[in-house]
Formats: sequence, C-alpha cells, structure tokens
Amino acid sequence: MIRWIIKLLLNGAALILISNWFQSIQVSSFGVAVWAALILGIVNTLIRPVLTLFTLPLSFLTLGLFWFVINAITFSLTAFFINGFEVGPWPDNIGIVIIASALMSLLGWLIDLVVSKPKK
Repeated sequence: MIRWIIKLLLNGAALILISNWFQSIQVSSFGVAVWAALILGIVNTLIRPVLTLFTLPLSFLTLGLFWFVINAITFSLTAFFINGFEVGPWPDNIGIVIIASALMSLLGWLIDLVVSKPKK
C-alpha cells in the first residue's frame, strides 16, 4: 500500500514537472496533480482498453503510432474530469498533448521501475 501511495505522489510530481515544461498544460496545485494522476490511472485502466480495441485496425495501419493519439485522448479526458488541470484547446494543441502524454507515460514507467519491489 505504501508503494502505491509513493507511486501516486511521484506521478503527481511528474505531472507538475510536465506542466512546467509546457505552457498550455496547467495544473493549479500539487493536490490537483495527485488527484489527476489517480484519475489518469483509472482512465487508463477502464477506458484505454476499449479505445485500443476499437482503434486496432487504425493502429495496425499506422504501425502502432496511433498509440500516441490514444495516449493523448486519455490524458485530455483526465483533464476534462479534473478542475484545475487544463490541457488547452484540444484541436489546436494536439501536438503538445501528444508529447506531454508520452512524457507522462515514460515518467510513469520510470517511477514504476524504481519504486516496484525488486524481483528475487
């Protein structure tokens, strides 16, 4: 349980870091960032598999590059649900949202790698 809380707090910190890198990504406080990290995890668990299933042919056609768009959609959907977390205007900002969501995935993977139990 403590590892999960640490991962959640570090993911919130990663979201704050990403919001500092991109002007259009706005996070009002650390509490909002932690809440957004929690909701992002829930969205990725529940909605991402459905999106992936429906866009499977498109993912094959783009050789998996459509994964970045699905990532951006889940990132933007999280911002839609959370007050204080904004990603800017969606159609105009899609490139930045794709990069920010890919960075969030990369940082989340690194956090998971560092905080997870070592395998014996």
